[in-house]
Amino acid sequence: MFQGTGSNVGKSVLVAGLARALTRRGYRVRPFKPQNMSNNAAVTADGGEIGRAQALQAQACGVAPSVHMNPVLLKPVSEQGAQIVVQGRVWGQSRARAYQTTKPLLMPYVKESYERLRAECDIVLVEGAGSASEVNLRCNDIANMGFAEAVDLPVILIGDIDRGGVIASLVGTSAVLTPGDASRIRGFIVNRMRGDPALFESGMSFIAGRTGWTPFGLVPFLPHLGALPAEDTGDLTPGWQGEGAFRIVVPLMPMISNFDDLDPLRTEAGISFAFIPPGTALPPCDLVILPGSKATIADLDFLRAQGWDIDLKAHHRRGGRILGICGGFQMLGQRIADPEGIEGHATSRPGLGYLDMETRLTGAKTVRSVEACLLPGRQRLGGYEIHAGVTQGPALSRPVMQFDDGRLDGAISEDGRVAGTYLHGVFSLASSRQALLGDAISASQDTPDHAMRVDLALDCLADHLEQHVGIDRMIDAFLPV
Repeated sequence: MFQGTGSNVGKSVLVAGLARALTRRGYRVRPFKPQNMSNNAAVTADGGEIGRAQALQAQACGVAPSVHMNPVLLKPVSEQGAQIVVQGRVWGQSRARAYQTTKPLLMPYVKESYERLRAECDIVLVEGAGSASEVNLRCNDIANMGFAEAVDLPVILIGDIDRGGVIASLVGTSAVLTPGDASRIRGFIVNRMRGDPALFESGMSFIAGRTGWTPFGLVPFLPHLGALPAEDTGDLTPGWQGEGAFRIVVPLMPMISNFDDLDPLRTEAGISFAFIPPGTALPPCDLVILPGSKATIADLDFLRAQGWDIDLKAHHRRGGRILGICGGFQMLGQRIADPEGIEGHATSRPGLGYLDMETRLTGAKTVRSVEACLLPGRQRLGGYEIHAGVTQGPALSRPVMQFDDGRLDGAISEDGRVAGTYLHGVFSLASSRQALLGDAISASQDTPDHAMRVDLALDCLADHLEQHVGIDRMIDAFLPV
């Protein structure tokens, strides 16, 4: 099990890289995260949802993602509340304080999923959540030491030197844990070293001497991983990326979800891309994308509070284009109603008014993978739906695409400059990017699909870890002969 001294120390990426490295050595590997908190979700073949990071790790293992790889997914709908997804299905909703008493009910599901994976492979790489030193949450824990104890796992602790204070973080974790929990930690990895690694050799020795843990590696910072999806909104850096002539901006809203939809655009030649932070006006551009949202009405209120609705009107008046994806699609209509209080309490709001349609949020959730073709050219693409809500209105008579089961999806405005779709993943294929964005994207067959870019990045990451992490020592220490 890989735990961290804190959130965002690189656990997910390191597990993905190790999964690829071990898979290339011939082991059957599976990723597992008992509990994840993220609105960046992926859809499994059986219509369940898990954290995007575990889907990436499954790709690193060369296997299809399964709901058992992330049996508990918490999807925030407010600062203190979250939807609880268990083994891929919505299980309930809880506020943070009440969730602490809910966790014992979830441990049986977590253990069942772990045992299923364990039975089908040689190695399960388990990823913890947040910090191993959150002793205030240790009672009933299912994400870190509580799970490690429940199934008797050894632990490797990861610290991030790029954040500063890594010696204190690692040694301090040893100090605050109970002797039983501390004894589970067999080694540590220091991640994201910039500069000369020799400068931290004495630091590695100091940590090992104070804790008694084996130093398994000092991993230099690897900048060429832009194709890998971010797990948390904290990883979404405002500001321009790329130097292309076609400019795309995305307003960064609090409950943004499934933001990996945008990854192919951030690395595409011909495009300049920017997340726009709160308090900043939307700059002149060719296309504004309103992304998915876990709390559409709350994000719509936030958008208006920033004055972005006024910026959008000016952008559209100047001839600019607007694309809404999932929650962003719902915002483009005349009204969004939540009579059942799906996102918190019963309410409704006027939409942005670009498309003649209305959305009613419902308790039933649509989660499925789909194959489709864009209209009218019928370029092929694949993706997934993951949304609560039914949208109706005259705008739907001008759909964006047709699914292979015959259903039509999305809507296009009469002037052709505003469009929306429920489908996530619309930019994954080079051909669909070209069809949606036109001359901004090269139609060259040499342009790689995004999945290929991700795969190449995983191989690069695995090569990096083979060089800087003692993988052979891990195998010798943790795998039975």
